[in-house]
Amino acid sequence: MEQQSPSSTFYTVSSKPSKIGKYTILEEVGRGSMGTVYAANDPFTSRKVAIKVAHPQYINKSEDGERFKKLFFNEAHAASVLSHPNILKLYDADVDNDLCYLVIEYVHGAKTLEAFCKSDSLLPLREVVGIVYNTAKALDYAHRQGVIHRDIKPSNILFTQKRDIKLSDFSIARVNRQDTTTTQFDGFIGSPLYMSPEQINEWQLASNTDLFSLGVVMYELLTGHNPFRADSLLAINQKITKEEPPPIADYRSDLPEGLEYTLKRMLKKNPDKRYANGLDLAADLALIYEDLEKVETRDNLKEKFEILKNTGFLKGFTDVDIWELVRAGKWQTYPAGTTIIKEGDLDDSFYILLAGVVSITKNNQHIGNLQEGDCFGEMGYLAQTERTATVTSKTEVALIKVNAANLDRAEEGTQLRFLKAFVGTVINRLEQTTAVLTQLKQI
Repeated sequence: MEQQSPSSTFYTVSSKPSKIGKYTILEEVGRGSMGTVYAANDPFTSRKVAIKVAHPQYINKSEDGERFKKLFFNEAHAASVLSHPNILKLYDADVDNDLCYLVIEYVHGAKTLEAFCKSDSLLPLREVVGIVYNTAKALDYAHRQGVIHRDIKPSNILFTQKRDIKLSDFSIARVNRQDTTTTQFDGFIGSPLYMSPEQINEWQLASNTDLFSLGVVMYELLTGHNPFRADSLLAINQKITKEEPPPIADYRSDLPEGLEYTLKRMLKKNPDKRYANGLDLAADLALIYEDLEKVETRDNLKEKFEILKNTGFLKGFTDVDIWELVRAGKWQTYPAGTTIIKEGDLDDSFYILLAGVVSITKNNQHIGNLQEGDCFGEMGYLAQTERTATVTSKTEVALIKVNAANLDRAEEGTQLRFLKAFVGTVINRLEQTTAVLTQLKQI
């Protein structure tokens, strides 16, 4: 049922208003926990703007409405002292009857970084480094103006059509300036998966709390996984404050060493061991660009994706599963006559044969051959025991090597598909081995 608002131009949460203040509303472009964002036209400047309207149902709650209103306009106060090319501009803030709204810069075609935090939609490394570099510089500027963002996460960073970033949503920012009189919000506030240890423990915050959160965003942009995801808030807090995140090498093997060092430093539990400020972080990221020349291009990765997608062992796997393998696996080639796995060795990796033929022997007896599309080493992955056979390349071979840690970090659905494929392969392998051994006994 449609419910009329005190404002004559605003209708329901589900329908857009025709006008707010002097601004003509064009369309809804986004909706978040605190408000709805519309594209609008400013009749005086003839420019397109974005208007963020606080959810009326929260403003009108007698017990929490005043606090919510202060929280909403905290963003206006924080943004009003900032003017930086990588921070969304604030043009206006006002109340139209019961509607609280902010007028901010409109960026056509921009997406939040959430779109690029999935395994099958990751950006090229150069762009990830550029995003974090520009965000670090924007944060450094904000920090020097006395503003700590406190809610850095993918949904608060816009990626523009010009491949640039815009930092947004300063609604829970802390403003440490002599000229501020706005009420400050303290305590356990923020987005749990991106909070720093000091936010969770409600300790005093320094500016590099934002750099920890940016490290979590960078981890997601590189892997498609949040390093602290868990089933409950308590478990998330435990991971952030006590546990080290999974090594990024568990997800991909193509990162330059300097990038891994930088990420680890951003995610230090002790703030004193992190980067002191955004400029120091940006300086290290600038140096890493030199190493990125050695990293594979998106075209190379796409070619590998197509190879794996057409591999028999991976039949039925989703694109997300395959992209996980493309980035996490080690792609290797061996000349003919090379021992790839030696009987008795300890190894928890398995291999998918992409080209060529390998020979399987056990106790110096030939068991059989494997060719393109087959896999081997799956028992070492499943049981983490000594290798029970030797695998030698009969021709030049190309393969992808994946270890247990790579798959342990994958989504449950991915792991189930791998296990199903493993079981089928093991059954076939046992049938073949039994047949060969039976023949050997008869000779």
